[in-house]
Amino acid sequence: MKEIILGAGCFWGTQAFFDKINGIVKTEVGYVNGVLDNVTYEQVCRGNTGFIEVCKIWFDETKITLEKILNKFFEIIDPTIENRQGNDIGTQYQSSIFYLEKDKKTFENSIFSVIKNIQSSYDSVIKTRVDTLKVYIKAEEYHQKYLDKNPTGYCHIDLSKANND
Repeated sequence: MKEIILGAGCFWGTQAFFDKINGIVKTEVGYVNGVLDNVTYEQVCRGNTGFIEVCKIWFDETKITLEKILNKFFEIIDPTIENRQGNDIGTQYQSSIFYLEKDKKTFENSIFSVIKNIQSSYDSVIKTRVDTLKVYIKAEEYHQKYLDKNPTGYCHIDLSKANND
């Protein structure tokens, strides 16, 4: 099983989206690569911690490729916008891709190949951040599977795009 960490704006919708995709074994929402040893949602929302809201995804490589996950990710974001997705505005909402250091060589090749392939679909440069995971803090329990618990909660992501092809 492999892990990839994706930031697509609000982490609630990102988690709900990837939970619908075959080959995704587990998801969890959290905060990455900020400047504090520990952080709360309220602190992240202030936009001064350096943390980005993300969804950590564990996937079965025998059932889904990293490339397919990344292509699905790029279907639900606008990668040309910095620090915003949908109505979510702030540095904590930067579209982003993080990977474990041990996966750097193979993941970077796949990530940059997918970005290169989709760049022609955009008039502007893709600004999605790509980096190794340095710090990951699991979000509070009330954020985990939030849209399952709160089906009328806000989500800028079109969850119907998760339909498997």
